[in-house]
Amino acid sequence: MTLLRQIARAPAVRAALLQALAFPLTLALVYLLARGGFPLSWLGVALAQGALAALLSWRCGLASWWRAIQLLFPAALLAALSLHLPPLAFLLAFVLLLGLYWSTFRTQVPFYPSGPAVWEAVAQLLPADRPARLIDIGSGLGGLVLHLARHRPDCAVSGIELAPLPWLWSAARARLAGGAARFARGDYERLDFADYDIVFAYLSPAVMLALWQKAAREMRPGTMLLSYEFCIPVQEPDRVIAATPSGPALYVWYF
Repeated sequence: MTLLRQIARAPAVRAALLQALAFPLTLALVYLLARGGFPLSWLGVALAQGALAALLSWRCGLASWWRAIQLLFPAALLAALSLHLPPLAFLLAFVLLLGLYWSTFRTQVPFYPSGPAVWEAVAQLLPADRPARLIDIGSGLGGLVLHLARHRPDCAVSGIELAPLPWLWSAARARLAGGAARFARGDYERLDFADYDIVFAYLSPAVMLALWQKAAREMRPGTMLLSYEFCIPVQEPDRVIAATPSGPALYVWYF
């Protein structure tokens, strides 16, 4: 039952239910407008459906980006149908997106890749006088882990990723590189942060509070929590690093 409750509370599931709820309201609106001599085109119907779903999402407290998704989704679906693509194309697109985003509906963590400037900023934080154990939680395509493994082969650098395709890609890159980088597929919530000297995260604002609570429980004195772009709402960072001149910051918390 706990898993079912988690799924039912997931924003993506709530958004889908609100789209379904907006559908009969849209039908009623279309009927009333047609009776009044103002029939809607298919695009008008799609926009009305999206507007009603966005309004319901606002009333139910979904984040602002969900309102935009709700507004545009029916029109995007109508546009896709107008292309007359074969069903196989939609199936392949679904499988690809499922492999990339997998449980985003539950974790609220989309695919956020970092870049070389961030990797180098993290490399500068590794202790110069001793090896360190670092984990990238939500490691995506593995760029950070592979970069650190090349430049600091004395360190134990690993990543964990829940989505199948990014994990498979990063694991294949690590095997081809032949270095010490390691990638696991799984949920970082099941890790014990006490096993690491540095935990790096590039996740989502939705999970930062839970991440801090886990780190506060498990991380040992002398360790570091790093978060790129997203700060923790209840804890001021000990250090803020401008990884790129005009991009997001890298936040550091010392334990």
